[in-house]
Order: sequence, then structure tokens, then C-alpha cells
Amino acid sequence: MNNLHIFLGATVADAAARPLHWVYDPKKLKKYIKGKKEITFLKKNKSPFYSIKTGCVSGYNDVGQVMFKTLISTKKKSDILKKFKINILKNFGPGSVYWRNLKLRKKYKKIKWKKPMKGPWIHQNILETIKNIKAKKNITGGTRVNESDGYCAALPYYLYNKNDKELKRVIRSIANSKINETYALAKLKIIDLANKGNKKPVHSFVKKYKKNRYFEEVIENIKKIIKIQKLDHIKVVKKFGKACSYPGTFMGSIHAIITSSNYKSAVIKTIKAGGCNCSRANFVGAYFAAFKGIKNIPTRWINKTKPAKTLQNDI
Repeated sequence: MNNLHIFLGATVADAAARPLHWVYDPKKLKKYIKGKKEITFLKKNKSPFYSIKTGCVSGYNDVGQVMFKTLISTKKKSDILKKFKINILKNFGPGSVYWRNLKLRKKYKKIKWKKPMKGPWIHQNILETIKNIKAKKNITGGTRVNESDGYCAALPYYLYNKNDKELKRVIRSIANSKINETYALAKLKIIDLANKGNKKPVHSFVKKYKKNRYFEEVIENIKKIIKIQKLDHIKVVKKFGKACSYPGTFMGSIHAIITSSNYKSAVIKTIKAGGCNCSRANFVGAYFAAFKGIKNIPTRWINKTKPAKTLQNDI
């Protein structure tokens, strides 16, 4: 695998944002970060829904970790997707810490949510994927939500194989909708332009694909962000959606990318906007790692990220 620092960029950004994942109340977020010199890798979890150790990644990036481990342990190219699905079951399915917390979550839904549950949070796309794998469906991805899980699965695979057809298969194995596929593929194309040394990857993507009907909606939404790029980032994210869903999560990420000069400032900006910061961080972090290289990722952030040790061994 080449350019593994790009996936490292996504992983570190996710871990940096994770203690403040899903904080939607701006007053609470301000309170949590007030007076702090460092708002990344908070020692105490502030996510209102779930609590994991600082340095660990959210369920978004963990899908990518499963793909990465599948890639380095599978010899035959034709076996990758099959092995990936087996590993998804092992990592997220019955018997896993993710699955154990699902029962607790169902219980929490019946009462007022008072405190975060201990352990990781399994996403809707993954729940549906597990069900579809067990049912032996050909395309196993979830269809109910349009979120970043498909992109997170495809990011390490893109570093191994850039074929659009194969990338679409990987995306739809986790998130099976046109929106999921289109926005995930757009992210990978922008990251690719950044990695190739393009000076303005987002603008170049718009120029390159402006007549491509497949990316029509994506390009319209990028243009909306470019028009308001001088607006405050927090306001832009609030306007287009703090939640996990496309197109909002994509548009917020694009604004962070085109208004930041480096990895650190872009990730901090992403965290300060609140909501589903981890889904945005997985794109923003990968982009700046591609655009500026591994040296742009703060070393002390890498050292605080638990899955980074495994990745560094392969870079």
C-alpha cells in the first residue's frame, strides 16, 4: 500500500476530535473548551452518548481500520471484499464490544439519556450491514442513512486500488445508496488531486467534473461553499448541518479545507464546529495529510492516537 500517511491523517484527526464527538449544544461545547490551550485529545470524555478512552477512534474510522487490517492480511485481491465482510462481523457483530452496547442503547432509548454509555457506538449503516451479511445479500450496505461509513471503509482501499468500480463496491458494501457512493467517491477524487500536488484540489475537482452528471449535485454544493467561504466556519456548519449526514457533513468539511492552511488548524476548526466532528475529521485529516504530507500531522497527536502505532509500522 502506498501513501498510507493519508489514512494516518484521517485516523489521527478522528482520535483528536473523538472526546467531543456529537456535542450539539454550542453552549456546552464552549464550556468544555473554554480556557483550554489544547482542545484535541481531551482527557475526559465529553460526548453525551458514549465514552471510550482518549486516543481511540470513533466507529467511523474503525471501519477503515477493519479494511486496513483486511488488506494487509489478505493475499488474493479477489478475496478482499469477502474477508472484509467477515472481519466486519468480528469487529462489530455479536460478541464484540460494539454489539454488547447495542442492548444498553435500546434500554437508554426508553429512559431519559442522563450520561454516556461506556464503550463504543455502533452506527446504523453497520447494523444494517451485519444483518445483510448474515442474510447473504450480494450488496450488504445500509440504506436508511447517508453517512460517512462507506467513505471510511473505502479510504484505505483507495490507497491499494484506485479503480472506481471496485471503490464503489467497497462503499456500497457498507453504505448502499447513490448519495453515499457519490459523496464518498468525490472525497477520494479530491484527496487524489491533493496527493498529486494540485495547488487547489477542491477547485480543480469542480473544473474537472463540471460536465459530469454523476457529480452534478456534489459540484453544486461545493460551489455554494466557495461562495460563502469568508463566513465563519461554525456558522457555515450550523447552516448546512452539524449532523452525520450528507450533504451537510461533506459541505462542512469542504469549508474547513478551503479556509485552512494546514492540518492542525483545519482539525481544530472542525472540532470547534461541534456535532458530528469525527465524520468531518476523517475527510479533513486525510485531505491535509495528502496535500501537505506526513510532516504536517503533529507528531504528538500521532503519539496520542492508539491505532497510529500499527499504521506507522507500515508507512
